[in-house]
Amino acid sequence: MSMINAALVESFDEPPHFRSVPEPVAAPGQEVVDVLAVGVHRATRAIAAGEHYASADALPATAGVDAVVRRADGSLAFVLAPRTGTLAERIAVDPAYAIPVPAESDPAVLVATMNPALSSWVALRDRVPFTTGQSVLVIGATGNAGSMAVKVAKYLGAGHVIAAGRNQARLEELLSEGADETIALTDASDASDASATTYAKVAADVDVVIDYVWGPPTELAMHAILQARTDHTRLLDWVHTGGMGGLDINLPSHALRSNALRIQGSGFGSIALEACALDELAAAIAAGAMTVRPRPFPLAEVERAWAHQDAYGERTVIAL
Repeated sequence: MSMINAALVESFDEPPHFRSVPEPVAAPGQEVVDVLAVGVHRATRAIAAGEHYASADALPATAGVDAVVRRADGSLAFVLAPRTGTLAERIAVDPAYAIPVPAESDPAVLVATMNPALSSWVALRDRVPFTTGQSVLVIGATGNAGSMAVKVAKYLGAGHVIAAGRNQARLEELLSEGADETIALTDASDASDASATTYAKVAADVDVVIDYVWGPPTELAMHAILQARTDHTRLLDWVHTGGMGGLDINLPSHALRSNALRIQGSGFGSIALEACALDELAAAIAAGAMTVRPRPFPLAEVERAWAHQDAYGERTVIAL
């Protein structure tokens, strides 16, 4: 039996391990591709730790959510396979879900950037009826995905982008990366009123909110913005994309009845990704419109890669 190398999740309490596994065999309608690079993202780690709704039901399981691959004809593609895994030298994929990638793409840069860009790209392209010139508020903008959301919003034609986050230094940098205004958030309880006042002043009439935080910080922001809107019949699309601030919110029923508020989530399973023009996103990344700096590790050092703490603007990548 022919064998290949892979990273296997054998316990949700340990990082994936470098192992030899049988060569994949393509089922009907599949093809076997060579994996070039895999991103180690927040979702990748959460799935491997059993903390995500896409985590495997049984172990061992192949780690990895996404990959840049080379197909048999030599072309490059980006694939998402959160439930089957991608961290192996070769994997079997459905070619219908292989997103074409420009031939000149750097696989490590592409896979480092696609994941943090996906949430905001999908939200603005397909989850809400976003149009050129509308305003966007990004809550949690100082994280990798949130920072990318600022760039994606501007790339897609946002007229005004507001970045809200806790890292003051990063907020200042975002003003040169596409943000028009910023809102500084803190954990201090005595700063809640100040944050609410700033939301009411700066984001009262925003069109779209991309929210990477949720929990109590979202309750504060949502209440302040809804109270301050000058036209309560104007549609406000609130897209939940992450839960760094908590898993739940308390929303008074009158907030929904007295405002044109639409809340929806965006993540694995919420939309058919093949309909999201991800080839356009890949082309924009390849052209340098938005990039994240990769920090590559070889597959044999997957445990060391799992322990690495990414700096701002950096993403761990397994390069095969």
